[in-house]
Amino acid sequence: MFETVALPVWFLLLVGVLAGIAALERIIGPGLRWLVRRRVERLVERVNARLDRPIEPFRLMRRQDMVVRLSYDPLVLEAVAEHAAETGVPGSVAFEEARRYAREIVPGFSALVYFGFGTRAARRLSRMLYRVRIGKVDAALDRIDRQATVVFVINHRSNMDYVLVTWLVAGRSALSYAVGEWARVWPLSWLIRSMGAYFIRRKSRNALYRRVLARYVQMVTAEGATQAVFPEGGLSLDGRVGEAKMGLLSYIIGGFDPGGRDVVFVPTAIAYDRVLEDVTLVEAARAGERRFRARPLEIAASVVQVLWRMFRGRFDGFGTAAVAFGAPVSLRDHLAHGGTAESLATRLMQEITLSVPVLALPLTAAVLAEGPVARSGLIDRAEGLADRLQDLGAVMKLPPKGVAAGVEDALDRLVARGLVAEREGSLHVIQADLVAFYAAGVRQRLQAGPDRLAEPVEEIDIQ
Repeated sequence: MFETVALPVWFLLLVGVLAGIAALERIIGPGLRWLVRRRVERLVERVNARLDRPIEPFRLMRRQDMVVRLSYDPLVLEAVAEHAAETGVPGSVAFEEARRYAREIVPGFSALVYFGFGTRAARRLSRMLYRVRIGKVDAALDRIDRQATVVFVINHRSNMDYVLVTWLVAGRSALSYAVGEWARVWPLSWLIRSMGAYFIRRKSRNALYRRVLARYVQMVTAEGATQAVFPEGGLSLDGRVGEAKMGLLSYIIGGFDPGGRDVVFVPTAIAYDRVLEDVTLVEAARAGERRFRARPLEIAASVVQVLWRMFRGRFDGFGTAAVAFGAPVSLRDHLAHGGTAESLATRLMQEITLSVPVLALPLTAAVLAEGPVARSGLIDRAEGLADRLQDLGAVMKLPPKGVAAGVEDALDRLVARGLVAEREGSLHVIQADLVAFYAAGVRQRLQAGPDRLAEPVEEIDIQ
């Protein structure tokens, strides 16, 4: 009974590993989870104390619980039954397909990641690359019902839109975005899910998938989650605000209960002196198809170049990025006055078009696109164009030093990139497509005509 027993070393190592796993699972694990949960709860309390719209308990649910709730939603089960009948597959198979879609769509929001890392990183990156300015904030934003669901409807100029708006709205609420297939790459996908974004298949024609996605959007809307949508369905290829694709808007409107929580849409317009993806977008427009060729080596080279310039203290940013928040639209009021989903989409996109901030570089590009001009003539024509835009009620976000200073800076940037060259005393456009890309927003604003007299708050610069 007390005799010595010889055991192989590998067996002792195996026993030690299993004992360690058991201790981790039964003793250390629960304690760590409790500490993390307490830390998150305290963070949520602190964040909710300063947010205009506290984080909804719905968004703090465990992801798996949300997947189950969505999978067993009566409308989803109804869609499963219809899909099984139409395709002839067993109901259990159709249900598993719907549950797979639910797992794919539902995010795993983490307040710790969103407010502890995400918003800080967004703020730092935005300020590192741009001089961020707020063009206007319609006074009606402060009068939105606190119980209403707020949906920011945004024109899509760059992938920086996500970063910029996340930071600027961080003091009001946590945003939920819909992102495309490009973000389904690990570990980027984990980070995006933790930020509360959900993945969508933009080109999917699967009816069951669309029903599951629609139900998820309707559920989060009914629970009051603040959202941000890009109704154009992709980045603008020509620099203009495009027409809305109903998509997510139709899901929100289709699930709206007039007797329940109101939904308020906030038109949000973004403009940049430099769109990071401008060359890729212009090439896609020239090809006539929305296919973007990935250039990992070129992207890496650009990042290294910017970092090197920062290290040497020679990087002054990409100019100005400006955001304007237009007049909010109540879905309940819109429908009560006979409005339709299509008229709402048109109304929102018109408000965005009227609110797009006019910046120095697009203003300069609009003048240069008209033909060769001397430097002095460029400034005179830019000042005249700025006056016309101001008379129309456009949101002007030019440098405090005036139009001339803004034009000079913008011209230096265009020349440095090789888009414009000075020959024999005149300025000539070298890359017409890119110059037209930046000029398009200004021209569209001129065509849109006068704005109604909005009541903006005092203009804000974010240093």
